[in-house]
Amino acid sequence: MSTSRILKWVTGALEALLGIPVLGGMIIVGLLWTPLLIMLILHIITLVLTKKDGGASTGSILGIVTSCIGWIPVVGMIMHILSAVFLMVNAAKEDNPSNGVVA
Repeated sequence: MSTSRILKWVTGALEALLGIPVLGGMIIVGLLWTPLLIMLILHIITLVLTKKDGGASTGSILGIVTSCIGWIPVVGMIMHILSAVFLMVNAAKEDNPSNGVVA
């Protein structure tokens, strides 16, 4: 399993945690919106590694958008849940095997 797929699972799980209605809001507000900045950085790193590995980048791009608008109460919750679903679906798929490696 590639590093990008592992990061997709990790960021997907964190997005799912932040998408829990009351708990996610308490985490974000309680830590002064720092989790959104941390998630933005993690999504950018995941996107770069995913592009390098030739995998699907939909979840990471959606995660970046979510981190930018996640401070809006209900919209943020919905976006966190959608990002979690897309990231985990992308993580379950194999990366593009044609990344220059000949079997």
